[in-house]
Amino acid sequence: MGTDKSFFDEMYDEAGQPHPPFTAYGEWLAQQEPAKLLKKAYEAEDLFRKTGITFAVYGQEEAEERLIPFDIVPRIIAAAEWARLSRGIEQRVRAMNAFLHDIYHRQEIVRAGRLPEHMVSTNSAFLDRMVGFTPPGGVYSHIVGVDLVRTGPNEFYALEDNARTPSGVSYMLENRETMMRMFPELFTQMKVREVSDYPKRLRRSLSACAPPACKGDPVVAVLTPGIYNSAYFEHAFLADQMGAELVEGHDLRIVNGRVAMRTTQGYQPIDVLYRRLDDDYLDPMSFLPDSALGVPGIMDIYLAGGITIANAPGAGIVDDKAIYSYVPDIVRFYTGEEPLLQNVPTWRCSEPDSLKYVLEHLAELVVKEVHGSGGYGMLVGPAASKRELADFAAKLKRAPAKYIAQPTLALSTVPILTKKGLAPRHVDLRPFVLVSPERIDITPGGLTRVALKKGSLVVNSSQGGGTKDSWVLGE
Repeated sequence: MGTDKSFFDEMYDEAGQPHPPFTAYGEWLAQQEPAKLLKKAYEAEDLFRKTGITFAVYGQEEAEERLIPFDIVPRIIAAAEWARLSRGIEQRVRAMNAFLHDIYHRQEIVRAGRLPEHMVSTNSAFLDRMVGFTPPGGVYSHIVGVDLVRTGPNEFYALEDNARTPSGVSYMLENRETMMRMFPELFTQMKVREVSDYPKRLRRSLSACAPPACKGDPVVAVLTPGIYNSAYFEHAFLADQMGAELVEGHDLRIVNGRVAMRTTQGYQPIDVLYRRLDDDYLDPMSFLPDSALGVPGIMDIYLAGGITIANAPGAGIVDDKAIYSYVPDIVRFYTGEEPLLQNVPTWRCSEPDSLKYVLEHLAELVVKEVHGSGGYGMLVGPAASKRELADFAAKLKRAPAKYIAQPTLALSTVPILTKKGLAPRHVDLRPFVLVSPERIDITPGGLTRVALKKGSLVVNSSQGGGTKDSWVLGE
């Protein structure tokens, strides 16, 4: 397989030899018949279809339910490499939790002049109702997805922080199960660290954040917006795997100062609610009054210590891509250490000098909405037409504060299997982090997303990307 020298290929060096983490896999792969591998790829796709692993694409008139393409060539990470990454992820998540506590209390970071006051006060994700309140166990973001990209042998960047309702963990679990079913011999030959215990660890981590009102074993439930949500499969899957109830807003009501769910034995109080809907829809009495997805009055019960909501309302402010640009300072401020994970250089378009630079270099940059997600509303300058660049420049001038810009990174590649053989494609990685009062638990690996189109840097499933199994090797 040829490699593009302008990008770091994680599997093969420039001579076409496997890099050390891929050595054993490369030897195995060289002995496989291409036709048999393709057959396995089709079998895997069939398995996903039968399991019903789909996601919804918003804005499509038809065929909204799609299968996320799965590639059978794994992404392999060495044990030492993962240990180094884990330290950086843990430091970052710890600092973000300290930041959330601070901005809802004394705002020391603002007083110290390290973060402009308006970045908090005018931020739509900042919730006044959370001011002065500390969630059970002091945990704000119970489940975090940190998106990582790689540009060289030892160069990793944190591209994005997902502290609101990070998704994709069900694909990580199903990808592993599929690979173990397709290629059991690989898992006997290689020491690949386990991910299948994630639901058990998730339940344990959530239970450790039970509220003061909890008596006995915590009752955990997953709140879903319902079957029409793009990640409904994941909500149902996680509830089932955790042994938790899957509930919708209409299944819940306030009973004797607790949030309770309807059961065959009447209403039963819930201690921990793992919610998979945004703040705006959580409580029509506190946020959007016409929301039919949430629970009227749940915020009052939460603030009185009657329930734990994971992730905490208001935690989404650290998802903000303008706040992201301050994360290295946030890490320094709360840990007293230098960041172990690099940030991607970021221009805040709200600042006149930055806006001027971005407009002058639009064709070279990636521009994203501050509150955007899923690859929607972004511009990839090098791939845009003159017309698209002109239209986007006009948007930027109209509402500069809505956008940030970043350089186009030379993302690393990992091969995918095509009908013509292996071909390099760009990847990112979303490790999943569980936070409880006593510990930060990072699942070894996470979700590798892959851009299936040749040359594309956009890995999001909503934009045509696929997924791979991520293997972290044991010591």
